[in-house]
Amino acid sequence: MVSTETPVCDFGTPAVDFSLPGVDGKSWSLADCAGEKGLLVMFICNHCPYVKSIRDRIVRDALALKALGVNTVAIMSNDPTDYEEDSFENMGAVAREFDFSFPYLIDETQEIAKSYGAVCTPDFFGYNADLQLQYRGRLDESRKESVVGARRDLFEAMKQVADTGKGPADQVPSMGCSIKWIGASG
Repeated sequence: MVSTETPVCDFGTPAVDFSLPGVDGKSWSLADCAGEKGLLVMFICNHCPYVKSIRDRIVRDALALKALGVNTVAIMSNDPTDYEEDSFENMGAVAREFDFSFPYLIDETQEIAKSYGAVCTPDFFGYNADLQLQYRGRLDESRKESVVGARRDLFEAMKQVADTGKGPADQVPSMGCSIKWIGASG
């Protein structure tokens, strides 16, 4: 497992359109996912210990953001060849187990992850109503262990985006396992 940090937010970068299959049997596009006041695009997977440790908080924050007009979509871009836990079938099982209120999509070609510049799981991209990037940071100060009373960085940032269209100037990078690229080892 290689631990990686996300780059600094490149404010204003437009969201990249996609058409990806979801575990719900539907094909989803950027327009299908976008909320009235924004969209959180998160690159996650099933096997990463960083993602496993925050799944309940991702679900909590996605529901809270939806109430603010910000929708969420999760995309799994890992090559599942060496990680059966990341298979499409297992993605569906995780989505059901944790009651995902958002689409969980597979990026089999990894083209969407590459076009977004995703580097790790979890990797969060927060967009405003115009689908311009405003947040590229962590969920909260927890890493693999939950921190009691941790500031909800992502939620607070996306609440600000919903209210003002702009993300905070100061953002702490997300940290997680590197994306498992097709043909790469480790």
